[in-house]
Amino acid sequence: MRVLPGAPAPLGVHFRVDEHGPGVDVAVCSAHATRIELCLFDASDATAESARIPLPERSGDVWHGRILGLRPGQLYGLRAHGPWDPAAGHRFDPSKLLVDPYARAIAGPVVWNTALLGHDPASPDAVDTAPWMPKCLIVDPAYDWRDDAPPQTPWSRTVLYECHVKGMTRQHPGVPPEHRGRYLGLAAEPVIEHLLGLGVTALELLPIQHHAIDVHLARLGLPNYWGYMTLGFFAPDARFASGALGQQIAEFREMVKRLHRAGLEVILDVVYNHTPEGGHDGPTLSLRGLDNAVYYRLHPDAPGEYLDFSGCGNSLDTTQPRALQLVLDSLRYWVREMHVDGFRFDLASLLARDPVAFQPSARFFEWIRQDPTLQGVKLIAEPWDLGPEGWQLGRFPVGWSEWNDRFRDAARRFWRGDEGQLPELASRLSGSSDFFAPDRPPQASVNFVVAHDGMTLRDLVTYAHKHNEANGEENRDGGHDESHNWGTEGPSPVRRVRALRERARRNLLATLVLSQGVPMLSHGDELGRTQRGNNNAYCQDNELTWIDWNPADEDRAFHAYVRRILSLRRHNAVWRRRRFFAGEPLGPGLPEDVRWLRPDAKPMTAEDWQDPRRRVLALWIPAEAADPVDEHGRAQAAETVLLLLNGNRHVHGFTLPRPSGPGAWQQLVDTAGPDRERRFRPEARVRVAPHGLVVLAWRSQP
Repeated sequence: MRVLPGAPAPLGVHFRVDEHGPGVDVAVCSAHATRIELCLFDASDATAESARIPLPERSGDVWHGRILGLRPGQLYGLRAHGPWDPAAGHRFDPSKLLVDPYARAIAGPVVWNTALLGHDPASPDAVDTAPWMPKCLIVDPAYDWRDDAPPQTPWSRTVLYECHVKGMTRQHPGVPPEHRGRYLGLAAEPVIEHLLGLGVTALELLPIQHHAIDVHLARLGLPNYWGYMTLGFFAPDARFASGALGQQIAEFREMVKRLHRAGLEVILDVVYNHTPEGGHDGPTLSLRGLDNAVYYRLHPDAPGEYLDFSGCGNSLDTTQPRALQLVLDSLRYWVREMHVDGFRFDLASLLARDPVAFQPSARFFEWIRQDPTLQGVKLIAEPWDLGPEGWQLGRFPVGWSEWNDRFRDAARRFWRGDEGQLPELASRLSGSSDFFAPDRPPQASVNFVVAHDGMTLRDLVTYAHKHNEANGEENRDGGHDESHNWGTEGPSPVRRVRALRERARRNLLATLVLSQGVPMLSHGDELGRTQRGNNNAYCQDNELTWIDWNPADEDRAFHAYVRRILSLRRHNAVWRRRRFFAGEPLGPGLPEDVRWLRPDAKPMTAEDWQDPRRRVLALWIPAEAADPVDEHGRAQAAETVLLLLNGNRHVHGFTLPRPSGPGAWQQLVDTAGPDRERRFRPEARVRVAPHGLVVLAWRSQP
């Protein structure tokens, strides 16, 4: 094994063959280290390295070298020497094996010594809190993508489906047993058929980057099922693969190829706001040991303490060039080498704190905007963090879409019967122009009524209170859902209660799908998935969180309903506008836009909007209000529609308006009635059930 100077870029450990033979280029960034060592291991469960190789060169803040003779499959880690001075922000400790932050594959989990967790030493620990660390893996970068091509679905036609790789297929009877709960299971033919049958266009995957278990979960003996504790920003999580020695890379790529072939995009939920190293008393796993002062936000008056805007003990400092480079290099890698189609950024407001407060012109945004690799991918923000003024809905730049929690809350509150919700609901139905206009389109709003964080759709209408006892925190964890049980807590045999719950479930789904913006479904909701009232199931890797693919009869009917509602959206461009409603005629010679109507078919007045007890509304969208072509210039079909909403506890009659020309109103959806088509003449009176929703389309007489 020969060691040569090598080059300072790119960062990480990269295999190649040159005139000297096979070997790896190693480059590690650390501005304050005094020495960096590459440690080699003979097995993933080895407790001691077989060799330590000091990197021979330093160029600025990068330590580097070329090591001949190393090949793909070699396991390794890093050790960093330097000052142990927490008060100055330095926490170097060469006794700690470190994960390479640029590792392409990581073998195994962190194994904690729970007796020492939370120990805050005045000097480096003599006994490590992590007695067994995962090893990084040198990989062969070559891969034949063949004819893989991104679907490039326009935003106006995008339907997101948030899902967990394991939970999606762990119990799917049509997936081969060896692929259940894994990348290849997600791309199995029965799963793809299910997604395409729904009308989904993009999978938004809960974190699949290699993660570590939270310290407090290790104490409780529970897993981090969701995976929002990223340890390796470049490494696919091996828990979703058949093995940890490179299989995770090949199988993730195969999954992407199969999904692309079916026309489905792959969007990753990425966690760049914090790491598993926690606060000042947390473990040293990677960035803290390589250069704590470079990668984390430290308190300006007390560098031994962290600025915690994530609620997890630390915050990655994207105002530092090398920390920002780490994030951007990771994003580029997932697009170029793994062919993903976009990202959903967890606690995205934190990444744009520049230097401390959120800035729409933050360096993070500016660098992404000018990057040719990242310009064309879908970018979705969770537009809040846990720091001061962390809620930043509507303030992200052009080109970004955002999770719209105001949509979620408005839909939930209106359909459970809260007063004073009509103006708020109307704003959300029409795309939330109060947040995104004038510079951004309705597609800047990612609408949802449930997501991974909270109750499932079935639980939202079945439980009024959270039931998180299984999480080991005496039901103190988890937020407050705007849920309603419709008469009794939990499952009920009472027919009236069950009917109201089914109606509420259908109302919420229709409100989501038939609003302007981008709808996002949560996996399994179309099949009646329940977590039995647990609204924070991040540590439950069992039947509580896995989809049951053998739903009850009422859930099979709901599945058919979801397919039908999504089909309405797909085949009628009035639901997919790329401009906001004007709310009144646009002017002489121009087509009418949307009309907001009272039940008597007369326009809503200012007094009507301000009446907190009013819970009924009609929305009339003429076909002429649709965009005639989509983003790719393809013609779009459109027809005039009428949406009737009754949030009252009693039946309410609506007078149907009269469009110009001959025709009749055809009922497409009644959330309280059987799935049947009915036709009504203009100015007819239609009775809408309590807590009911009806959709009609204007069609010419046969």
